Order: sequence, then structure tokens, then C-alpha cells
Amino acid sequence: MILEDKTILVSGVGPGLGSEIASRVLRDGGRVVVGARQAERLEAIAKQLDPGGERTLAHEFDITDEEACRGIVAAAEERFGRLDGVAQVAAAEPMGDLASTPAEDFRRSTEVNVIGSVQLVRAAAPALERAGGGSIVLIGSQSTDHPPPSPQLAYSASKGALRAAAIHLASELGPRKIRVNTIIPTWMWGPPVQGWVRWQANKRGLSEEAIHAELEALFPIGEVPADDDVAEAVVVFLSDRLRMVTGQCLRVDGGQRMTL
Repeated sequence: MILEDKTILVSGVGPGLGSEIASRVLRDGGRVVVGARQAERLEAIAKQLDPGGERTLAHEFDITDEEACRGIVAAAEERFGRLDGVAQVAAAEPMGDLASTPAEDFRRSTEVNVIGSVQLVRAAAPALERAGGGSIVLIGSQSTDHPPPSPQLAYSASKGALRAAAIHLASELGPRKIRVNTIIPTWMWGPPVQGWVRWQANKRGLSEEAIHAELEALFPIGEVPADDDVAEAVVVFLSDRLRMVTGQCLRVDGGQRMTL
């Protein structure tokens, strides 16, 4: 129970990584505040995670709204008395290359992935300090080092900026006993990638199994990492087991980096 009695805020909770992180926070003894823009879906996820609602709070918010970021942190402290960690999952993920990416996609990616993340950290830092310190985990992207088959120029650029911001945040917040680390996933087998597989299968006239096999071949471990594999890494970084680790990036990629 590595998160016993800890309160963790997970932003960007929907089908996929956010829900998987929240479920593991509860499994490992913590309380969880789940945040996202779609209130109805968020409430349904919270009820599924914790039917009695004793250790879960669903709070609608928009990470691009600084006041809303302060609001979800205040709600966490009001409900559970403290805040011990933040897992920032919310992201804008536009697709496109140089020719097809409008300036607005760069603005939106930066607003959500960089500015929004920093706003949430700014809002959470005083609460984490009041709790005696804590952990912030940001979600990066392997696309910052290796362009994916389907171009994501604006998204990749924003995630690169977020990795740079994380280093500065770790340095600034360290004296307040607040750690900042980045988890860098590869393909994650969950709803978004499953949708991509279906799209590729239809586009190329192949079976979904064939597309899945192509993905598996990318990994020395012989398996596409799942959302829950990444969630497990996030939870360890949120715990005190890595209390002396900050300013770091951890790849959860099934060894794919070795093949690139």
C-alpha cells in the first residue's frame, strides 16, 4: 500500500491512462481526485472506480483556466484535508506535419500541454508544501525524440517544451520537498491506440491482428506496453519509494529505444 493515506490529483481522466492511474492510486491505499472537462463522463468514471465515493472526488475543470486549477486543488484539500501528489495527464494531441499543421494547433498544444501543466503545478505547489512535500508526475512523449509514423509536429514540440519545463520545476520546487519527474510512454495499448489500429486496418485493407502484430514487432520485449503498465510507473513515482528521485525522465517503452 505505497500510497496509504495520500491524496493524489489526476488530471485529464478519461478512458485510458488517467483512469488507470486513478484505479491504482485507490488500489495502493490512496485517495484520488479525478479532474477533466467532461463532467458527466468524469462522474461515471469516478463511480466505477469507487462506487461508494469514500476515497474519490470527481471535479470538473479545464487545465487552461488558472482559476479552475486553483479550484480543483482547493476541492482536494477541502474534501481530504491535504494534497500529496499530482499526475498530469491532460493533453491536446493534434495530428499533422509541416504542411498540414496550422498555427492554431501549435497554440492549442502549447496552451494545454505546457502552459496548462505549469498552471496546475503552480496551483498545487502550496498545497503539496503544506503536506510536507510531494510528487508531481508529468507525461511526456517518445515523439519528442523519434517522429511517429503519423506525424504530430505540434504535439511533439509541446511535449519537448514540457520536458524542459519539468527540469526547471524540479530545481525550483526541490527545496520545498516537491519532486517533479516525467514518464515517457511509447505506444500504449488502450482506447486511443486501439482506435488507431482500427483506422490503419481499414485504410490498408488488413486485419486488426496484422496491424497489432506490426506494433508488437517494434518491442524487444515482444508486447505493446499497455496504459496500465505506464500507470504502474506513475504510481511508484508518486510514492515515497522514490523520494530522492527528481528531475528525471523514465521511459516505459518495452525496450523500443534500443531498436531506434
